[in-house]
Amino acid sequence: MKKGIQLVALLLAAFMGSCTGGKDKAAVAAQADEKPIVKLADVKARPVDQIQDYTATVEAEVKNNIAPSSPVRIDQIFVEVGDRVSKGQKLVQMDAANLKQTKLQLDNQEIEFKRIDELYKVGGASKSEWDASKMQLDVKKTAYKNLLENTALLSPINGVVTARNYDNGDMYSGGNPVLVVEQITPVKLLINVSETYFTKVKKGAPVDVKLDVYGDEVFTGNISLIYPTIDAATRTFQVEIKLDNRDQRVRPGMFARATLNFGTADNVVVPDLAIVKQAGSGDRYVFVYKDGKVSYNKVELGRRMGTEYELKSGVPDNSQVVVAGQYPAHVGVTDRNQRKNLLGVFGLSEEYEMQLFTPEVFSSD
Repeated sequence: MKKGIQLVALLLAAFMGSCTGGKDKAAVAAQADEKPIVKLADVKARPVDQIQDYTATVEAEVKNNIAPSSPVRIDQIFVEVGDRVSKGQKLVQMDAANLKQTKLQLDNQEIEFKRIDELYKVGGASKSEWDASKMQLDVKKTAYKNLLENTALLSPINGVVTARNYDNGDMYSGGNPVLVVEQITPVKLLINVSETYFTKVKKGAPVDVKLDVYGDEVFTGNISLIYPTIDAATRTFQVEIKLDNRDQRVRPGMFARATLNFGTADNVVVPDLAIVKQAGSGDRYVFVYKDGKVSYNKVELGRRMGTEYELKSGVPDNSQVVVAGQYPAHVGVTDRNQRKNLLGVFGLSEEYEMQLFTPEVFSSD
């Protein structure tokens, strides 16, 4: 069966030839002879993996800033950047002058409380005197404990020292911490996923992760946390992915690409040659042939799979699409009214004007 576009174009050429002189007729015939063959492809829906790729920056599981709660001079820092540290390990010794003074005050307060306590037991001190002494002792104990924690700075986690902002003898005055310790076993990624997939993301689901520094090597992670709310501005929700990272090859700050599989969906798949991009916009179209007519359908692209595209919408199942000859040579008609008259002669809608007369306004990828 002759293809609709090719047949109509030839008829138009013949019609134009009958309305012109011999020279014009020969030119039009030559144009018709040069018209490319229109090729069709049968397309239908099939199960397609719903795979989405996301980018993220690797983050430490835990990040701790090591610093005292008040300004004090740094006596000694015991670690360097890159050192692995253990939970409870002493990292920094701050100046201990205030600690020693507070310890003396605490010792004196303990002696005073013991004296008041003995008197209270034999009736030599009132209950209010005993309560006041006990309160002063508790305050001194709390102050001493706080100073002790802020004089000998310990690591709260097993991790790696990733920053050192001071040297021995410096005065810590706030701002940047003395050290930064990060736990990198495991590490995590935070990605923003479209709300369309909210019901399809499952905690514990496996995720393939690639890092630019390691090329095509695939690391396996798992979804560890799904944030319960949707960002109204971006229509996305956050998903946390964890990598065990037992060998500690993955480091915070690395650029990562995470691939999530949301199952399968039955969508139409077409050859990439069928996709047409309209010049001046990002819209994509497909010529669909049915019952001797061609329609110009706007489509929503899904995944690209080699030489094929998944279509989310725009082309019905079990269709025929044009994969060659979408851009036939025009038949030499430039006047808009004349074009419309010719289309009317053959009972064609105005959509054929672009297909038959001005294909140059389109371009393909």
